[in-house]
Order: sequence, then C-alpha cells, then structure tokens
Amino acid sequence: MSGTAQLDRFQRRHSWLGLPLAVIYKLFDDRGPYLAALITYYAFVSLFPLLLLFFSAAGFVLQGNPHLQHQIEHEVVKNLPVIGSKLHIETFHGSGIGLAIGVIGTLYGGLGAMQAAQAAFNQIYGVPRNEQPNPFKSRLRSLRLLALLGSGVLLSTGLAVILSTANGLSRQIGPTVHVVGYILNYLLDLGLFSAAFQLLTALELKVRQVIRGGMVAAGFYMLLQILGSSYVSHKAHASVYGVFAVVLATLAWMYLQSLILVLAAEINVVYDRRLWPRSLLTPFTDHVVLTAADRTVYAMYAAAQRFKGFEQVTTDFEPVSDGRVGAAGAKGGAGEGEEPAGAAEDQAERRG
Repeated sequence: MSGTAQLDRFQRRHSWLGLPLAVIYKLFDDRGPYLAALITYYAFVSLFPLLLLFFSAAGFVLQGNPHLQHQIEHEVVKNLPVIGSKLHIETFHGSGIGLAIGVIGTLYGGLGAMQAAQAAFNQIYGVPRNEQPNPFKSRLRSLRLLALLGSGVLLSTGLAVILSTANGLSRQIGPTVHVVGYILNYLLDLGLFSAAFQLLTALELKVRQVIRGGMVAAGFYMLLQILGSSYVSHKAHASVYGVFAVVLATLAWMYLQSLILVLAAEINVVYDRRLWPRSLLTPFTDHVVLTAADRTVYAMYAAAQRFKGFEQVTTDFEPVSDGRVGAAGAKGGAGEGEEPAGAAEDQAERRG
C-alpha cells in the first residue's frame, strides 16, 4: 500500500483529521475565498457611511457629555485596525446631512454585503435556486440582518465603554473585570453569529445546527480583534506606501473576517450533514474511488442548480478507469436516493 493510500485510510478512520479536511475541501469546492472577497467589497463600501451614521446619531444623544463621547470614539476606532489610528473625530455632534448620507451609504453597502452573504450561504448549503428567496424577500431578510448586527455592535460598544470607564472597580479586583468583559463579548458574538447563520440561509435551521460554527466564528473574531489589530497596525506604520498600505491592510482585515464567516458556515454544514470523510485525492484527480460523503456533496452541487420546482436533477457516477466504480455505477447514484456502493464501509471507517 502506497504512502498516499495509507494517509487516506488514516484520515478516514480518525474524525479529528477527516472532519477538518472535509471542511477545507468543501470550502474550496464552494470557492469560499471568492465568496468572502465579494462580501468584503460591500462591507468595505459601507464602512465609512456606517461610521458617519454612527457618530452623527450618537452626537444627537450624547450632546453635553464630552467624556462619554471620547470613550465611545476610542472604543469604536480601536476596533478598526490601521484605519482606526488614522481617524480623528474633530467634531462630535448630530448632523442631519451626515445622517442622510450615512443611511444611504450604509443601506447600499450593508444590503450588498448581506445579499452577498446570503448567496454564499445558500451555495454552501446547496439550496436549489428555486427555493432561494426572491429579490424582494432576500432584501427584507437583509434589512433584518442589518438591524440585528447593528444592535449587536451597539451592545458590544456599550459594554466596552462600561468596562473601560470602570477604573475604580478594575483597580479593586484586578484583571477580573477584563476577563468578564471578554467572556461577555464572546457570548454576545456567539449569539449574533448563530442568529446570523440562521437568517443568512433560506433553510429553516435550528440553533443546534449552527452553534458550532457560531462558537468557531466568535472565537476567531475575538482573536482577530485582540491580536490582528496591533499586528496589522504595526506593519502599516512601518510601510512607506502611506494611504495605500492603510487601505490594503484594512481590506485584508475585513477579508479575514469574511473568510471566518464563510469557514464557520462550512463547519456547520459539514458537521450537520456528516459530509466526511472525503477521499484524500478527490480535488486533484478523477482517478479516485469516491466515498459516500464525496457522492453526497457532488449530488448536492448538481441539485443546487435547479431553477424550477418541476425540474428534476439526478446525478450518475461512471466507473473509474481501472474497473472499480467511483459511485453506485453508471445508473442511479446518490441523486436518486439509492444507497451508494461502499456507504457501509465508509460509515464503519467513520465510527472507527
């Protein structure tokens, strides 16, 4: 048995290796990096209008409280690596024109980001085209998402301001305040991501079907906020390209956040639908015997292209060149509901 065959057999028998490998394979099957790039574009477009909207609205509420204004400004801009250090709010007051521009820009960019995220999640879950929301329903769903995420950002910022102003308490009980703050922020992010995963997909998903991805996304998001901000900021200040480095580093930071979102969705669908183990060489060659998970995934990709409810999509797999079969055979297959050949062996390997 060759080394590749031994490694393939090992990862099939051990879920701790086979599951992450299946997530990575599906991420690239779905062109996850490109989906994340599309989300990043619209998110970047909405960034500055969103900041204008936030500070203009806060200016109406916090008039006459310069200390709290300064605390909010500090907490908001510190969460924007590179670009946050370049922002300085000269005036912090309510502006009707600022509100109008902020609302229009945020709606354009925000709705675009939510639409791109919905398209990405529906592709990841293999939702047929005819079962996806129409353009009007999808935009209403995007508005709900914007309201949800906006509320979460306000709660997170408010929590950060409260913790940063609790200097007396922090001196008395030491780092406990900061630990509690991180825990509360993580739980808040977990709830937001889990709710977003349910709204971004046309399927009716339960909390248990999205909680794992929510935990991963919240953890990586906090890690990115804590470690990534200072690292990227240091690199940007050391660069001689000035504003170009700032823009590129900000795009990279937002792209990482989008990629985390897409990766967490892949974790949810692979775990919930048990789309592992995959054949080790599946992405690289046609000369491979597909596992049950491989056949299920490829049948799902084909079924996702159904545009009409009365359209039927079936998937057949032909034998590989050495006489073995890559699936159930040239007729039938996973797309017609038959149990593919080799499924029992795959299940036994997975349990082992």
